[in-house]
Amino acid sequence: MAIVIIRQDDKIESWMTAIKAAAPEIPVYSYLEDHPKDEIDMALVWKHPEGVLNQYSKLKCIASSGAGVDFIFEDRSAPENLPITRVVDPMLASDMSEHVIALIFGYLKNLNQYKIDQLNRAWNPRPYHRITDFTVGILGLGELGKLLAKDLYHLGFKVQGWSQTKKTIEGVLSYSGSEELPLFLKGTQILICLLPLTVETTGFLNSNLFQQMPKGTYVINVARGGHLVDNDLLEQLETGHISGAALDVYHQEPLPVEHPFWTHSKIHMSPHCASVSDTASVVPQIIANYKRVLAGEPLLHQVSRNRGY
Repeated sequence: MAIVIIRQDDKIESWMTAIKAAAPEIPVYSYLEDHPKDEIDMALVWKHPEGVLNQYSKLKCIASSGAGVDFIFEDRSAPENLPITRVVDPMLASDMSEHVIALIFGYLKNLNQYKIDQLNRAWNPRPYHRITDFTVGILGLGELGKLLAKDLYHLGFKVQGWSQTKKTIEGVLSYSGSEELPLFLKGTQILICLLPLTVETTGFLNSNLFQQMPKGTYVINVARGGHLVDNDLLEQLETGHISGAALDVYHQEPLPVEHPFWTHSKIHMSPHCASVSDTASVVPQIIANYKRVLAGEPLLHQVSRNRGY
């Protein structure tokens, strides 16, 4: 009975240390070291190598170490009969909210453009905007989107959201379903994507969607790179229908150096850092689910395979 950590970055050791500190009685291994594969009950994963999960014949649970699970479904070789869990962490939600709010204020006050002006030694004061000038629309009102909507409302923004099902959030106008999407888009001037990445939402941010929004809309994508059709965004920026974009996620990460996003004056980039799982905050629910796996009890934050999130 043990946990294996499978991820392709430099964070395996920190996760192992955190789990051992919180529950020293639980054997935990890195998939890169020699370990008893037939004793593994839970795989704690993040963007794991395709096919690696099939090495564990007695695996009982696939646990994402973050809020996203799209990379698990993208692994067509992964066992299809196992439960999948994700992280629901207040710190993830608050970190995301703070990042997005910073991006919005950067747009309102022209901070991104002033940085470009600084590099060009250009003194170019611009008209700025106020909180009350724009309606912010949030695609996806899950745990992350819900907290962001609340925070924006308390800051004085006009806020609306769209999701598959209607949500009740103080001060937030909620739209749901495909029939209400056009009305949501028509009233949105700053668009934030926080959708889960599924078959249905892949390529969701495309020219057809952009054209349904007011001219000059600003786009923020902090969900997944797969939501955005890159060339469609570039075309809409060229025509001026989209005034600018802030991107934290990309189809390929790191983004290839030849990609046009790097040098586009209307695109603000960050390296997928908006919200990162904190081991101290997340490990207790990982351990709780591990114990539930062994006891045959219902799991916390289990993902619906039908919905994909």
